[in-house]
Amino acid sequence: MDQTTQILALVLIAALGIVAVLMILRRDRVAPEEPPAESPFAVATEGMKRCPSCGMGNLVTDDNCSSCGTRLPG
Repeated sequence: MDQTTQILALVLIAALGIVAVLMILRRDRVAPEEPPAESPFAVATEGMKRCPSCGMGNLVTDDNCSSCGTRLPG
């Protein structure tokens, strides 16, 4: 390779590096999308009982609601 070809290759590599850095910076600047309001996954309620006062799910073994403290039905 002669000197002109080496310089041209270095300039091309430098330009490619600059373009790559600019693309990375642009990607980081784009705001992420809002997550969905509800989870797309089903929630298992087996082994739980709902509080009649606030609707919070509690373990079957709990006597009082973990959220509001209301006595849970037997």
